[in-house]
Amino acid sequence: MTEFDRLRSMLPVGEFGRPLHCFETLGSTNDFAKEQAANDAPHGTLVVADEQTAGRGRGERRWLTSKGDGLAWSLILRPGRSGGETIGGVGCLTALAVCEALQENGIRGEIKWPNDVLIAGRKVAGVLVEASWEGMELVWMVVGAGVNVKPDSIPPEGAIEYPATSVETELGHAVDRWAFLRTILRIFAERWPHLGSNGITHAIEERLAFRGDEVELEGGGKTLRGRLQGIQPDGRLRLLTSRGALDVAAGEIRLRPITAEP
Repeated sequence: MTEFDRLRSMLPVGEFGRPLHCFETLGSTNDFAKEQAANDAPHGTLVVADEQTAGRGRGERRWLTSKGDGLAWSLILRPGRSGGETIGGVGCLTALAVCEALQENGIRGEIKWPNDVLIAGRKVAGVLVEASWEGMELVWMVVGAGVNVKPDSIPPEGAIEYPATSVETELGHAVDRWAFLRTILRIFAERWPHLGSNGITHAIEERLAFRGDEVELEGGGKTLRGRLQGIQPDGRLRLLTSRGALDVAAGEIRLRPITAEP
C-alpha cells in the first residue's frame, strides 16, 4: 500500500475528503483547488501534495513544503452548508481545527490572527482562504493549510519573518502525517455546521494569541494600535483603541504584540 493509498483509506471524514486529488509534487494545492472549483468540483474536494514548490501565504509570501516533511492541503467549500461562511470565519475555524488536533496530541496551539497557528510563540502552521464571487454572491471558497510536521520542514531563519517550529520538534517523537491530517479534517467536519455560532467563537477566543495584550496591526498603508479583545463570529478582530472598539476584517494585515517599555 502506498502512502496515498493509506490516506485514501482514512477518508472521507464526514463531507470532506472526496474527491481526493493526491500529488507527489505540486506547485500550489490552493491553485489546483481553485482550478477544480472553477470547473464545478464539489464541496468537500480535497487536494494534498507531498511536496509543494510554490505555496503561498498572505501577501504572496512563499510557503514551501519539502517532500515527506509537512502537510500541504486544500479544501473546496461551497456556500449554503453552514449559513455563516466568511473568509475570516473559515480561516479561524481551520486554525482552530489545527489547534484542537495539536491538543489531542498533548500540545497547546494558539491562533495568531488572522491565519497562523503558534506553539509557544513559534509558527507551526499557516492558513490561506481564497474565494470567488459572481457579483455579490459567494460561489466557492478554497481553504489551504501548511503544517510543519517534521523538523526538516522548518524553514531556515533567513527565509521567514516569524520564529518557526514543527509538530515533531514539540512532541519529541515521530508523527503520522496522514493520521494528523485526518484528525484536523474530523474536527473541521464536526465544527463546520456550527461556523459562526457563539460556541465556535468562544472556542476560537480561548485559543487566541495575545488576547488582552496591546498589539499593532499594519496593512493597507495604515497602522492601528490597541488592546486585542476577541473575535467576532465572522472572523473580524475586536480591537480596543484610544478612540473606542473597532472590528477589523481579515486581509493583508500583519499583527504583532507591542513589547512593554522597561
